[in-house]
Amino acid sequence: MKTDNREQKPIEPWIAERLHEWAAIFDTCATCPAFNTARGYRLPGQPMVVDVLNGIVGLIFPGCLGSEATRAYVGHSEGAPDAGRVAQNLYDCVLPVAKYYCEQKICKHCGDCEAFARRAVEGLFAAGSGIRDMLQDDVQAAYEGDPAARSQIEVVMSYPGLYAVATHRIAHQLVKLGVPLIPRVMSECAHSRTGIDIHPGATIGRGFFIDHGTGVVIGETCRIGSGVKLYQGVTLGALSFDRDEHGNLVKGVKRHPDVEDNVVIYAGATILGGNTVIGHDSVIGGNVWLIHSVPPHSKVYNAQPSPVVKTRP
Repeated sequence: MKTDNREQKPIEPWIAERLHEWAAIFDTCATCPAFNTARGYRLPGQPMVVDVLNGIVGLIFPGCLGSEATRAYVGHSEGAPDAGRVAQNLYDCVLPVAKYYCEQKICKHCGDCEAFARRAVEGLFAAGSGIRDMLQDDVQAAYEGDPAARSQIEVVMSYPGLYAVATHRIAHQLVKLGVPLIPRVMSECAHSRTGIDIHPGATIGRGFFIDHGTGVVIGETCRIGSGVKLYQGVTLGALSFDRDEHGNLVKGVKRHPDVEDNVVIYAGATILGGNTVIGHDSVIGGNVWLIHSVPPHSKVYNAQPSPVVKTRP
């Protein structure tokens, strides 16, 4: 490991004279609800949550995603996390988050935070084989749906859509178990890594394939069936946001569309609204704007543009 042998430059005198004033900036942070360690919350930082996510993904796809040498059974190889260590790290993330939400009086599991964190870890690992089975269907859908895919291992190791979907399936299971905060951090990790934004609350069926992927947005209350394929730039979003009598956004209502089984949505399509349903076996063309439902077996596309071609004399 390289060390920096350069001499550290002393602080300028005028900076040293002002430090007592600038320290007040940090003193006032104690009143900030997001100020973590100084208020005793000790919430897991984003890198810790990302490390847990990669550990779980590594257990599902050993040697392909996450740690190269991760082994998906109790026990360990040299330098490789085992299932027990990943579970412990997840517990260490969930417990302080549960305590924080209890202290803020916004938790939904009041009682015993330690027991809640334990149930969350046990619930995720109990669902692990089911998550792996669904992801295997996702891999198969990508392999069969993309003529450029030469093997399933190529899909697993190189397709950003598969990583985003794997992250979603883990985060969504944590949402179902009632875990706050951590699923959203996981989904935003995948978002920043792949350009694919899937809210962990969205429900997605088996055999889901996002081709290319960059710019895809899937909202919190979306329900997506099995065998659905999306291309880059697709938005499944909200048409509008309801507000209460005080002007505050109403949360927890259906805002995003439903997509039934075996639908293909091409690049750049925008589908909005909580009452919008795309019927099964439909095809939505590129750059289509939809704010109403379409029946099964529909083909929706924009009128063919008429390009103007000019040649030089």
